Amino acid sequence: MSRSKSRIPLFLGLTVAGAGGYYLYAAGGDPKVAQKKVEHDAASASAKLKGELPGSGKEAQKQGEELSKRAGAAIDSTVGDVRAKVNEADAKLSAKAHEAEGKFQQLKADGSKQFDQARKDTARELNETADKFDKTVEKKTAEAKSGISSWFGFGK
Repeated sequence: MSRSKSRIPLFLGLTVAGAGGYYLYAAGGDPKVAQKKVEHDAASASAKLKGELPGSGKEAQKQGEELSKRAGAAIDSTVGDVRAKVNEADAKLSAKAHEAEGKFQQLKADGSKQFDQARKDTARELNETADKFDKTVEKKTAEAKSGISSWFGFGK
């Protein structure tokens, strides 16, 4: 059984945040410029109300100042939140870059080890083949020598 809550604070909060975001966006992200724009708009609204409602000029000015203070606070809060998120994202990005660098160095070391092993295996196989060839040549040479020597009576 949920109790029905008023949504007015939610809508007011969203409106203030939206207004703060609008002024911050219109000012190019500079909170001081946004605050000046809010004050200017509040003064324009105050002057307009003053012209339409005689006797309420100071009241409208006070309300405009209060509104600009609230909007400035909302803008400062939003800027703080954005900075915190940017710092968090930067920290995550730095950690990922460090991790990738470590993986790269590991792969580089593994590749170098595999290359050295393949080089050593190839050299060993080449030497074995050359030794086998030398033995075969020596054997055939010895056979040929004994055959030639036997023609002339020097051998077997």
